[in-house]
Parts: sequence; structure tokens; C-alpha cells
Amino acid sequence: MNDLSPILSTVTASFLASFVEVVEAFTIVLAVGVTRGWRPALTGAALALALLAALVLAFGPLLALVPIAVLQFVVGVLLILFGMRWLRKAILRSVGVIALHDEDQAFSKETAALQRQANDRRADYLAAVASFKAVLLEGVEVVFIVIAVGAAHGQTLYASLGALAAFVLVMLIGLAVHRPLARVPENALKFVVGLMLTSFGVFWTGEGLGAEWPGEDLALLGIFAIMAAASFAIVRWLRGVYPAAAEGIAR
Repeated sequence: MNDLSPILSTVTASFLASFVEVVEAFTIVLAVGVTRGWRPALTGAALALALLAALVLAFGPLLALVPIAVLQFVVGVLLILFGMRWLRKAILRSVGVIALHDEDQAFSKETAALQRQANDRRADYLAAVASFKAVLLEGVEVVFIVIAVGAAHGQTLYASLGALAAFVLVMLIGLAVHRPLARVPENALKFVVGLMLTSFGVFWTGEGLGAEWPGEDLALLGIFAIMAAASFAIVRWLRGVYPAAAEGIAR
């Protein structure tokens, strides 16, 4: 079980984080496909995926040249910063200080923007660019997450499998329902992913500095529990500070 725990945590973190990013990219590609047709939507998405693959092939092998302790420290610090960004937004959304992300609203906004460009001679080109940008921006985050959660312990393959599973699942669901995946509990997923990425970051920063964690890889669970307890305490405190916002969320 001790051998499986780092693999399971790596796959889970990569899957959940990638799932959220793929859902957001899928919403934009779907809006382009429904509004302007599937040719520009799929062309833009395919070009973005090709560019992401080229970046991985170009820079992925360079990681093998970095000493493991340095890699763990650098990746750990980046994961803390990246995870805390997700966690901060998830906490503020939970309290009602900032609005929850709504895929239906994002779909409507993108559709309206594309319809305003309908009379432009470059409409198909602009639609393909919108699809390209959405897939590229969300894809860069997926690539970072896969490399970050997998590279420090040589588990990039498992992290990649988690991301691939998320991509396949979103595509299958999306093709089946032909609408934005608005029922996905996106903020809850971002909350969990923020906790996981921050926990990985603390763990690997410690390892990079030469710390010996009690229980080795199982220490991740303890770090996650501490982060979760602290985050829920912050949410509870903020709901007392912003009662009107919290009441609006409850409604």
C-alpha cells in the first residue's frame, strides 16, 4: 500500500486538475462548433494540441538533466504558488466574495461574441483562434500540472495517464450531451485540487531541502489534512466577516 500511495495521489491530482481545465476548454470549443461550425473549432483545437505536444517533446527531456533535489525544490515552490492560487479563489468563491464559475454563462458569453463577428469576413478565422487560445491556455496548465506532480518522483507517466483519462472522460460526456458541463461541481474540484497541489508542493519543497518526512510518502496525507483543516477554518471565519455574501451562496 505504501508503494501505491504516491502513484494513486499522483494520478488523482493530475486527473482532477486536468478535468477542470479540460471542461473549461471544452466549453469554448463547443461554443465555436455550435456557432461557427466544427471545422474552425476542431482546427483551432488540433493546432493547439500539436503545439502543446511539441513543447512537451522539446522541453520534457531537459528535466532529466536537473539534479533531483533541485527539481523537487523548484517544482515544490511552483506547486505551492500554483496550488495556493487555486485554493484562494476556491475559498473566496465558497464564501461568496467572488462569483462561482458558471460554464453555461461562459458558453453564452462566447457564443454571443462569435455571433457579433458573424458578418466579419474573418469570422471562421477568428472562431478558430478562439478555439486555439482556449485549448492552448488550459492545455499549458495541464502540461505544467502533469510535469509538476509527476517529475519530482519520476511518475510523469502516471500523471500523464491521469490527464489523459480526464480528457477522454470530458470528451465522451461532452459528445453525449452536446452542451456545457455545467453540473460539474467545478468549485469543489478546484478546492480539492488546490489542497492537493499545495500539499505536493510542501512535501517536495521539504524533500528538496533534505527533510525526512515521517512515514515517507504517507506524510502527504497528513499535510493534506492540515491544509484542509486550515482552509475550512478560513472559510468559516470569512463567512463571519462577509455574512451577506455567504447568505447569497446559501440561497
